[in-house]
Amino acid sequence: MTPRRELGVLLLLAAVQFVNVLEFMMVMPLGPYFLPALGIRPDQLGLVGAAYTITAAAAGLLGARFLDRFDRRSALAFSLIGLLVGTAAGGFARGLVSLLVARALAGAFGGPATTLTMSIVADLIPAERRGRALSLVMTAQSISSVMGLPTALWLAQLGGWRLPFFGVAGFGLVLVAVAVWLLPSFRGHLDIPSYAGPALWRRRTVLFSWTTTAVVMASGFAILPFFPAYLVGNLGFPRERLSLMYLAGGLTSLFILRRVGRAVDRFGSTRIGTVGSLLFALLVALVFGFELRPLPVIAFYVTFAIALSLRNVAYQVLASKVPAAPERAQFQSIQSATQHVAMALGGAIGSALTSTAANGETLVGMPRVAALSVVLCAIVPLLLRRVERGVMRP
Repeated sequence: MTPRRELGVLLLLAAVQFVNVLEFMMVMPLGPYFLPALGIRPDQLGLVGAAYTITAAAAGLLGARFLDRFDRRSALAFSLIGLLVGTAAGGFARGLVSLLVARALAGAFGGPATTLTMSIVADLIPAERRGRALSLVMTAQSISSVMGLPTALWLAQLGGWRLPFFGVAGFGLVLVAVAVWLLPSFRGHLDIPSYAGPALWRRRTVLFSWTTTAVVMASGFAILPFFPAYLVGNLGFPRERLSLMYLAGGLTSLFILRRVGRAVDRFGSTRIGTVGSLLFALLVALVFGFELRPLPVIAFYVTFAIALSLRNVAYQVLASKVPAAPERAQFQSIQSATQHVAMALGGAIGSALTSTAANGETLVGMPRVAALSVVLCAIVPLLLRRVERGVMRP
């Protein structure tokens, strides 16, 4: 493709990923709105997140068997339609069980959608430029924080917690239809002879890559589901200012993501990922482990967004270099399954280590969750180094 056409495809993929990411990201921040309405306790938020991630993991394992057999554009369209149906179902929830079912349906299609998006980027962009390309697509998460989350929270204040679910489903359907219609067909992987090397699960670099994914996700999702509830219930942060916090973090990520991508292309994933992991661990230890007070919440979240950007871009770029083209969707599917299992375990363990105080709002036990997250963070640089050595080996 010409550089202009290549950029157009990346922007379309970023638009698709925006819907996918926003659908997942908005649920936890909406917790303070739907918890009392549905009679759900704050310590059960981890279960809401786990419902999505468990089915996304199962879909990843299933998709590993057949996703490489189809045009990536057609498979992506099918996955996104299923995701938006699950999103709309969340707006009809009447209690914990029905909400869990809706989130499970969304996860069953959201996981493969991410897998296919990342596979298309890896098919399209050479390894030496992939950091910049992936960082562009990953700006969808920042834009979700800048525009999507504040809008979702504003809609919840305006018309109740159900309105964001219906709004994202309707808007997403239009945006996804346009993006998928404009995307070219991606069938090049079908014309390449199947990879003749050892099976994926027999290669050490592949196994270390999946392990890295699991550790990164578990360390983050032991903490992330409890962010809004902890800030509001424990620190007294005004619920109405959550949108401002996400806006500040999203703007920061949007500003630095492309720069992080260039840095990864220049200095390698291990160096950049190590900086991000150590910064992440320091923030978690101070805020949730030692319960630092008074906490400048906006400044903390901005720094936290920087740490996540450094770590996530580094490991995503490195993982994209591991598989050969004919096995890319298979590899990404199993990686997606690993990612979502780790997210579910992180959330479930976090829920098991915490409880809700008698006032029904304060979370108890966060220092234990923080300790788990910090220990896992310390392992990430070692794993990144091992995978990068395996990728560079002829």
